[in-house]
Amino acid sequence: MNRKNFLNNMGVLGATAIISPSLLAAESKEPALKNFASGKKIRVGLIGCGSVSNVYLPHLLKSPYAEVVSLCDIKAEKAEKAAKKYQVANWYPNIEQMLKGVSFDLLINTTDMQEHGRLNRIAILAGKNVWCEKPLANTYEDGRELLDLAKRKGIRLWGAPAVVNSPQFAFMAKQINEGKLGRIAAAHGHYGHEGPNWSAFFYEKNGGSLPDLGVYNIATLTGLFGPAKSVVAMTNVITPTRTTGNKGEVKVEAEDNAQVLFDHHNGVLSHIQSGFNYFDPYGHAGTGQERPTITVYGSKANMHMIGYDWKPLGVDMATIDNPKTQRYLTEPGTYVWQEGASVICECLATGKEPLINVEHSLHVLEIIEASRKSQETGKRISLKSTFKWPMV
Repeated sequence: MNRKNFLNNMGVLGATAIISPSLLAAESKEPALKNFASGKKIRVGLIGCGSVSNVYLPHLLKSPYAEVVSLCDIKAEKAEKAAKKYQVANWYPNIEQMLKGVSFDLLINTTDMQEHGRLNRIAILAGKNVWCEKPLANTYEDGRELLDLAKRKGIRLWGAPAVVNSPQFAFMAKQINEGKLGRIAAAHGHYGHEGPNWSAFFYEKNGGSLPDLGVYNIATLTGLFGPAKSVVAMTNVITPTRTTGNKGEVKVEAEDNAQVLFDHHNGVLSHIQSGFNYFDPYGHAGTGQERPTITVYGSKANMHMIGYDWKPLGVDMATIDNPKTQRYLTEPGTYVWQEGASVICECLATGKEPLINVEHSLHVLEIIEASRKSQETGKRISLKSTFKWPMV
């Protein structure tokens, strides 16, 4: 879409501008971001040199705000190999040696999800800011304790995913907030594939399709409609064993199939489904996905995010006044799912607050935990967490 068409499309909806969510301020009771000296890059230490790091690192290395100074992995050969590949001067076999080594400002945690809470705690105790891949911890209470600890230490903690940064999310939020859809009734999100095969942690206790896949849709729908006050869910295991690259055949302990219904504070009912048993011709990478994965229905319009919320390709919208579906924002701009850590480096370097906030991440974590409790008890589970909303 060229600039002229973009402005014309915006005019149709009566919107005056879309501002990149990563540049919008968010109120917070957390310690103010330290405004580093002008021109200073944020020194980054990354722990967990697996598949995700190989997407994060190229993006970080291009950032004018980041300097990757050290890498770490409990499999030392992986850290050494990554250090050579990305020309990082220092590498370490464990977090303790990493923290004793070259100084850094921000820890980026891309380890197995079962290790996130433990490693984040060690880093926070050492006075490091933390960006963590999803989830922040294995339970909401552990995540809340990490945030409280970070506040006492005067540092900051953030967690993936970064879906609220996309221009497509901003567009949808703007239409909702301005009442363009009328009274919102319901929304749906879905994301699934046939399951990763490179590591067993996806299928072990505290793994599962909810913290790996469903987390994106949960973050998107709560970001659009605000905190949920309760959830009811059904989860199960469809495939009892999996063959993995690091442990061979393993028993599947965490859900590989999940459906969750949310009751938002404003009365909207939304629903997500995720799983590791979905045949999808677009696969794990999502390349070529041009169908809606987020759908919103209101009394005056409906709206659909095209492509996955972590890799959006546009937004379709039809209104009472203009019932023929039109597509907007067919380009992602600069947004990519792995940008979260780079955005945080920019914010640390400039003192600018990111749209991503830890209270939202904790709310998503509580929803995941409550979904499992709902399955265990057969009951609707009330939630206690919240976050500043609207986000845009």
